[in-house]
Amino acid sequence: MNVDYNINEDAMKKLMDAFKFKQSKVFEGGGAKAMARHKEKNKLTARERISYLLDKDTPQIEIGTFAADGMYKEHGGCPCAGVVVVMGYISGRQAIVVANDATVKAGAWFPMTGKKNLRAQEISIENKLPIVYLVDSAGVYLPMQDEIFPDKEHFGRIFRNNAIMSGMGIIQIAAIMGSCVAGGAYLPIMSDEAMIVDKTGSVFLAGSYLVKSAIGEDIDNEALGVATSQCEISGVTDNKFENDEACLNYIRDIFSKLGGFTKAGFNRAPAMKPKTDIKSVYGILPSERDKSYDMHDLLQCLIDNGDFQE
Repeated sequence: MNVDYNINEDAMKKLMDAFKFKQSKVFEGGGAKAMARHKEKNKLTARERISYLLDKDTPQIEIGTFAADGMYKEHGGCPCAGVVVVMGYISGRQAIVVANDATVKAGAWFPMTGKKNLRAQEISIENKLPIVYLVDSAGVYLPMQDEIFPDKEHFGRIFRNNAIMSGMGIIQIAAIMGSCVAGGAYLPIMSDEAMIVDKTGSVFLAGSYLVKSAIGEDIDNEALGVATSQCEISGVTDNKFENDEACLNYIRDIFSKLGGFTKAGFNRAPAMKPKTDIKSVYGILPSERDKSYDMHDLLQCLIDNGDFQE
């Protein structure tokens, strides 16, 4: 690339203004109307979720802001390839965060969406960084599904990477914060821990209409795969939360318990007394062994400051 080092200051300023304007349009995602519909569901946007999750006043960098720029115009475009990828710090631990932008075609996967996700996983693998998936996606963009699956470097490689990263001991955390449908449903479930937001999160391979057309069974999406059914019946997800913020707080808490990059899987922290005196065990455990008792009460007698994740 030829660079004109004699370019004047005014011209450089115009270039920077043009860059910032173009960046601001990308940050609008699917546009004001799509943002408004998203907010009506009491959901944070992809960038708001990432901002909430990452430590404040720490270095961070967005990767692939202009991915898919100018592409898919006949389909209405796909700003940022429909997914936001940021490297930053969570509870002091460097990580990669991948968040579907549900304002862009309901977070559907275009061919470039898959490539951008693969790039995020590659960075995680190369640098042994934990990765967090904030899932809010309607699955593959069906009009282009023939361009997403078939090749070695396409969509299916994401799940291969899930398995490889697991074998390498790279931590993968997933939060289902909206739709999680079809091929995209494999990714969070192959993670080390999968959580879901109540009322807004759902995970299934196909919605109720497709189930009806395929096998003739009448079922609603509520029974098919929302938070309660997946946490309390199927066990597909590990925990559910009342809103985006509570879910993201839980992820931060997970990271606070991880060891640093050069440490042996844990951090050294000062010991603290349990919230309940150990002698209280005598009043918790029943004299008759066949009687029940509340394990939470027992844990409060054993764990530092009663601080634990269930």
